[in-house]
Amino acid sequence: MSRWIRTLAFTALCAVPGAAALAAGACPALLDHRFPRLQDEALQSLCDYRGKVVLVVNTASYCGFTGQYDGLEKMYARYRDQGLVVIGFPSNDFGSQEPGSNKEIADFCRLTYGVKFPMFAKSDVVGPASNALYRQLAAATGERPAWNFHKYLIDRRGLAVGSFPSRTSPDNPAFVAAVEKALAARP
Repeated sequence: MSRWIRTLAFTALCAVPGAAALAAGACPALLDHRFPRLQDEALQSLCDYRGKVVLVVNTASYCGFTGQYDGLEKMYARYRDQGLVVIGFPSNDFGSQEPGSNKEIADFCRLTYGVKFPMFAKSDVVGPASNALYRQLAAATGERPAWNFHKYLIDRRGLAVGSFPSRTSPDNPAFVAAVEKALAARP
């Protein structure tokens, strides 16, 4: 391809808002973070999930909603081949219901619920010390988690498209419909 044709194609692509960023594989601002993984505390970039539908959940091991791990894992298994990734952020912010170390939390999730979706190290999700992703999600949706197992849905473009309170279970029909709608949409 001649240089002139490549330049023309690039110019046309850049005329479409957001197309250049997608074409270049740029990371959406909402996913432009690195967090230590729960299991080994190695840093992982959330940019690895660009182009996917991301379900972000703050978790706790000793909560009345802890059983949602099972539904979240089932949702992840059912939809991951369609582009869904569930990511968990253990937090001790609500009722001190996540007192354990990262290793204790990882063992609990794996042994009790067979969690295979990505989990990150324990962090704050509300207040002045909340992690940067949660600050951005709260700003984008106008909602902060009020308790454990609050869910945020991020579409394939990296935009927050939903916020669901703790009482919304992973098998809630409206919640499943929102996830399926996000999966069906293309960037």
